[in-house]
Amino acid sequence: MKSYDTLTEAVNDLKTRGYNLDFNLKDTRLECTSTGKQLSPREFEITEFYRFEGDTDPGDELVVYAIESTEGLKGTLINAFGPYANTASDELIAKLKMHTQQ
Repeated sequence: MKSYDTLTEAVNDLKTRGYNLDFNLKDTRLECTSTGKQLSPREFEITEFYRFEGDTDPGDELVVYAIESTEGLKGTLINAFGPYANTASDELIAKLKMHTQQ
């Protein structure tokens, strides 16, 4: 797995490798903002992830996930982790947590 100093560096590199779509958490699914496509936890895999902590506040914790759907859609999801993580379904959160705790 690669190493990045900043979130921007990670996202830019992932985009050069084809992860061009932006995903957001939406209740029980991931939603692609540009296409409107929604993915259940069974319809995507997290192929890479990178954690970042804020320089001045360790509570500023973010993670970027490289997402690939079973249909071949590729994009990123940026989310807080720890106490500031977005709320979503238990199944979706479990899939995301599996990667942030490694």
